[in-house]
Parts: sequence; structure tokens; C-alpha cells
Amino acid sequence: MKSVCVLCFLTASLGYVQAQTSDASVATEWDVQKLLQSLALQAQHLTPVMDQVHPESWVSKGAPQTYAVQWKAAQAELKYLLNSSAAFSQQPERLTLGLDTYFRMQAMESTLGSLIQGLQKYQSPDLARQLQLVVNENSTNRDHLRQYVQDLAAQKEQEFTIADREAQTCRAALFRQTSPKRSKVAR
Repeated sequence: MKSVCVLCFLTASLGYVQAQTSDASVATEWDVQKLLQSLALQAQHLTPVMDQVHPESWVSKGAPQTYAVQWKAAQAELKYLLNSSAAFSQQPERLTLGLDTYFRMQAMESTLGSLIQGLQKYQSPDLARQLQLVVNENSTNRDHLRQYVQDLAAQKEQEFTIADREAQTCRAALFRQTSPKRSKVAR
């Protein structure tokens, strides 16, 4: 029985190593950390531009109050993005942290898209263009992050498939080894 368990463990370990080495498309930990540092640095460029946005003064020009809410939400999303990317940088193999970082970035960009429209109409078209340029600077990082998360998900799925297949093999081997004993007891 011990030999079957050891054999199953070694087979599963070999399958895991094969999955790790056969999928060279997943970026290395170092590359992901550099990507996340770049993403955070570019995101921090938003702060000085966003500090120049004053949506509460837009109301007197006919703007809805929701722009002030969006501005606060964008500031919060920026902080969440920076915190999420820092956590993901510490554990780049964690798919949940990668998804959180990517979705935070998307949420921030979506909120800023609406805010930019209000900024262009109610405060300054030049400042709106400047904010849009800073948002666009991070598009390459966003695309690389999305690709990494997709690759990581595919790798995790492959690892799960291999582990499941090996577990099924081990269960079958254990069942075959213990089934004659059951038939003797049943007599």
C-alpha cells in the first residue's frame, strides 16, 4: 500500500513539473514584478492631474453632482489599485490577486472615462486631454497584465487537470489493491 502511495506521489509530482516546464508562455515572477512596478508608477502619475480636477465647482455650471461622486470614486479606485498591485507583486502566482488588480484597473479607467467627459465640458479641455494621456500611458501595462492573468489561469487549469488525472490513477490503484481484501472478508 505504501509503495502505491509513493508511486502516486512521484507520478503526480512529475506531472506537476511537466506542467511547469511545458508552459513557457507564463511570464516569470521577476517579469511580473517589473510589470506591476511599472503599472503602479504610471498609476501614480494620475494623482497630480486628478488633484487639479474640481468637480464640486462644476455644479454651478450645470453639471450633475454625480461627477463629484465619480471623482471621489476614482481616487478610491486608484488607492485600491495600488494596494492590489502591491499585494500581487508579493505573490504573483496568486490568480485571485491578479484578477483583483486587473479589475481594479478597469474600474478606475471606467470611472475616469466618465469624469474626463465632465472635465472637458465643465472645467478644462486641456486638463481632460492631459488626464486621458496619463490613463492611456498605462494601456500597455493593462494589456500585459491581462495577458499574464490569462496565461496564469491557463497554467492553473492545466495543473489542476494533471493533478486530478493523477489522483484518479492513484484512487484506481488503491481500489485495485484493496478490492481483493474486501472480497475475502465478504465470504
